[in-house]
Amino acid sequence: MDGIKTPVFNQDKVTVIFVLGGPGAGKGTQSARLVEEFGFCHLSAGDLLREEQNRPGSQYGRLIQDCIREGTIVPMEVTINLLQRAMSEVLQGGRSGSGWSNGRGKFLIDGFPRKMDQALGFEEQVCVSSLVLYFSTTEEVMLTRLLERAKTSGREDDNIESIKKRFRTYERDTMPVINYYSNQSKVAEIESSASVDQVYETTRDIVSKMLASRSVI
Repeated sequence: MDGIKTPVFNQDKVTVIFVLGGPGAGKGTQSARLVEEFGFCHLSAGDLLREEQNRPGSQYGRLIQDCIREGTIVPMEVTINLLQRAMSEVLQGGRSGSGWSNGRGKFLIDGFPRKMDQALGFEEQVCVSSLVLYFSTTEEVMLTRLLERAKTSGREDDNIESIKKRFRTYERDTMPVINYYSNQSKVAEIESSASVDQVYETTRDIVSKMLASRSVI
């Protein structure tokens, strides 16, 4: 029917797990372990934006740079476009392993969606998600981790002023997304103040059960 969009990827074939949590909550660390054990493709919205910012001739470079510096969120169309492009490239590349045959795939999308318009736009245009992993901890823990990371990361937003802006942006814009998916019974909240190994033990159990329920393992 006119006016109804169909997502590019079929959720019955393509598994999408959103990985959310405040800056420094452990999203990247836990995602890396899930990739190693379960063979996901890990896409970090932030990494894609930083790469695009530095890509010669990018139409979005200056816009992304301004948003990162101010700790604000890049317009949804830009981020969704980059994610869709990255997913298409991976699926067309013909990865091997469990869950990657006959047009099937499994993606961890880290740090996205960060606003309601991103959540609704992605699911309407790209693919309906299967699960949201929500890593929760205190601002004190996140600040300590980020300042430690800043010693080696080289990221321009790993400074106290930008970090505090990111905390406020996250609280204002991303918590409504988590509440939205909670109402759909899609959120698995994982307390991430503990050691990396302890947090991963919980995370692995949740993801393993979800994949088994979808016959993806």
